[in-house]
Amino acid sequence: MTMDDKDGVIWMDGHWVDWREAKVHVLTHTLHYGLGVFEGIRAYHAEQGTAVFRMQEHTDRLFRSAHIMNMKMPFTKEELNQAQRDALVKNNLDSAYIRSMCFYGSEGMGLRADNLKVHVMVAAWSWGAYLGADSIEKGIRIRTSSYVRNHHNSTMCKAKANGNYINSILALQEALSNGYDEALIWFQQFISAV
Repeated sequence: MTMDDKDGVIWMDGHWVDWREAKVHVLTHTLHYGLGVFEGIRAYHAEQGTAVFRMQEHTDRLFRSAHIMNMKMPFTKEELNQAQRDALVKNNLDSAYIRSMCFYGSEGMGLRADNLKVHVMVAAWSWGAYLGADSIEKGIRIRTSSYVRNHHNSTMCKAKANGNYINSILALQEALSNGYDEALIWFQQFISAV
């Protein structure tokens, strides 16, 4: 089963859409240029009901990231928090991963596109431990990556932006291809002489 072939619903621009019908056009601006922001939040089964880990802090960070990327949020924090809670209920999940993302649509193309609409989606699904259930007991192998972390002013890395994760994906691919479970990326401090 792939991510686009699941039962359930996804919140898109304020409406609940059948999971398999939640689509965007291939000329969506964010797909081509990487300018979007997202959050990943864990929800856990608890005795008193589902516990969402620091939802407000994650929502605040999503809004800060959108601000850094100059994306005008079309929904309030309260509306987004409600959509995140509802995604758990509507998909019958008591332990899950919640993904919220803001992205530019297909209203225009090119770096100067000024007619772009900010779209917002929220999806939730069951997703096990990041490195698998055995990793806690057996441990993992980590490789120091040949990639370095992006400088904080190079692509505004304080924003949790889609395009900022290319570096991490390449570092992880490098580690996995060399028999490791994870990559460790160093931050290289750039010092210039005056």
